[in-house]
Amino acid sequence: MSQLDTHNHGNFVSTETIDGEIATLNLGPTHPATHGVFQNVMKVDGERILSSEPTIGYIHRAFEKLAERRPYNQITPITDRLNYCSSPINNMGWHMTVEKLAGINVPKKVDYMRVIIMELARIADHLVCNSVIGVDTGALTGFTYVFQEREKIYEMFEEVCGARLTTNIGRIGGFEREFSPVFFSKLKKFLKEFPGKYQEFDDLLTRNRIFMDRVIGAGPITPEKAIGYGFTGPNLRAAGVDYDVRVMNPYSSYEDFDFTIPIGKDGDTYDRFIVRQEEIKQSLYIIQQALDAMPEGLYHADVPAFYLPAKEEVYSSMEALIYHFKIVMGETPIPAGEVYHAVEGANGELGYYLISDGGRTPYRLHFRRPCFIYYQAYPEMIKGSLLSDAILTMSSMNVIAGELDA
Repeated sequence: MSQLDTHNHGNFVSTETIDGEIATLNLGPTHPATHGVFQNVMKVDGERILSSEPTIGYIHRAFEKLAERRPYNQITPITDRLNYCSSPINNMGWHMTVEKLAGINVPKKVDYMRVIIMELARIADHLVCNSVIGVDTGALTGFTYVFQEREKIYEMFEEVCGARLTTNIGRIGGFEREFSPVFFSKLKKFLKEFPGKYQEFDDLLTRNRIFMDRVIGAGPITPEKAIGYGFTGPNLRAAGVDYDVRVMNPYSSYEDFDFTIPIGKDGDTYDRFIVRQEEIKQSLYIIQQALDAMPEGLYHADVPAFYLPAKEEVYSSMEALIYHFKIVMGETPIPAGEVYHAVEGANGELGYYLISDGGRTPYRLHFRRPCFIYYQAYPEMIKGSLLSDAILTMSSMNVIAGELDA
């Protein structure tokens, strides 16, 4: 049996030995290699994993219970804290869910504005995932390349809503304001400069023999197993299953855009990396189409019950003052009913199941979080692999701790 750090540095701690061969190791919950607060109790023979049991519960967001006690417009910031690598997609998914139940039809312009923001968030999320895979194989340089580019995306978010990581971006019915000239300037510059820098990152890893030897064959999953576990998103497509919510159940006018859905075949770490690499290119293509064909019109629907009126109107109009009071105090009721709405999050199908009894807060709200669903497959995916491959597999699945414990 090889020695794996018998001192307590982080969480690789041997707690049990059977016949001098089988050991129990804790991978996590706070070891930096896990990229989040995850615990896996593993049985290992040397560095070969025999079994693994994941434990969650370290970042309990209490999302669903908090939502039952918040007015609808105050739930948006809670969604930020789930997948915090692509918060705007969480925000938009929630807004569309309420609009679906309330029968709100947003202008075409709102759809296109949302598409731009959601695809920027998808790029930012994929950059984190794929650059971290590089770090876990010993290639730190690519990480420093792309994080400079992710910073530019955050600057655009900041220009739209004032926030960067947890964005609270948009409103039920649209956006709180028009995109500024500064935003469009930053976006056009990004679309012009990013592809070249992204290509450098792609050249650094994609056909790198050392990188390929480390990731090909690591953490594979078959299409049947992936479907059985409820996989969606890049992890499902990497296994060879052609499913994307944007195509299968279009929302926010995604049917207007031309883009390709990349598909893998082996469902391993390399395929997951390649699928996300190609999705970044497709997101750029979608953003350019939305920018070129941006419709005229308002940036929000005609729903005064959800939009704070202009301050001068509040001072001069009784109706505006009433709307202002109801919005601030959270007194806007939603029709009774139940609805499910899903969007294609950066990690897969991001769904909200909302039940309303007609009150000012949801009667019940369930969040379909893709990370929680596919993390259940992790023990099977790493069984029989080396400990180092377990880290790579987790990185390539892009498990976000905030989604595990809603």
